[in-house]
Amino acid sequence: MLTPGPYNSAYFEHSFLARTMGLELVQAADLFVDGNKVYCRTTRGPRRVDVIYRRTDEAFLDPEVFRPDSVLGVPGLMRAYAAGNVALANAPGNGIADDKAVYPFVPDMIEFYLSEQPLLEQVPDLRVPVRRRSQVRARPPRSDGGQGGRRGRRLRHADGPQATSDQRDEFRRRIVAEPRRYIAQHRVELSSCPTWIAERGAVEPRRVDLRPYILTSREGPWVLPGGLTRVALQRGSYVVNSSQGGGSKDTWVMKDS
Repeated sequence: MLTPGPYNSAYFEHSFLARTMGLELVQAADLFVDGNKVYCRTTRGPRRVDVIYRRTDEAFLDPEVFRPDSVLGVPGLMRAYAAGNVALANAPGNGIADDKAVYPFVPDMIEFYLSEQPLLEQVPDLRVPVRRRSQVRARPPRSDGGQGGRRGRRLRHADGPQATSDQRDEFRRRIVAEPRRYIAQHRVELSSCPTWIAERGAVEPRRVDLRPYILTSREGPWVLPGGLTRVALQRGSYVVNSSQGGGSKDTWVMKDS
């Protein structure tokens, strides 16, 4: 498992996954490419690596192909991947499935590929082509950048009811300039949960959401007995993403008595 390192906001998750899955947790400096093959530096010498589960953003993965100033990537990794000498469990480009711009088309995709109607409703959304810019600019509900998981942007999304006037102005300019990069969604109210706030030394309510894990097999789907509870650590915030200051909480499943 390739991690950006302990300063990444999700490093605890990388460590937990690697330990639970029995994988080596490595950083870029632990790997090198020789003859279009990837090796890991060990105390017993170089060891060939066949599969990498990357938790490093695509833009920083290989300075030879992506950002040349990246110190989090492995030079030559994409050459080895293109040569078929190493597999990337989450290959570059698969982030399109998590892109906010794809979200409005999910019901159509389900109907097209599965010949079924969606069982769960989606949050109402509004794509922002030129003809609809005025609707979003006049009363922005919650505007999200198309690249849902991309880091490095100064402002990736704006929550209309809570956004500052400067943030709303900035998003108006962005929507006018590149309307197809954004979608607008109605804000979903989140439940709250008692949360220990260390800097205040007190328990305060914070908004949370639950992300269950579901495995699919030939016998049908299986919901794991647990999940990830993400929490917005800032008072009044709806942002639960760890990459933007959110956190996580233990999720308890009580057995029927």
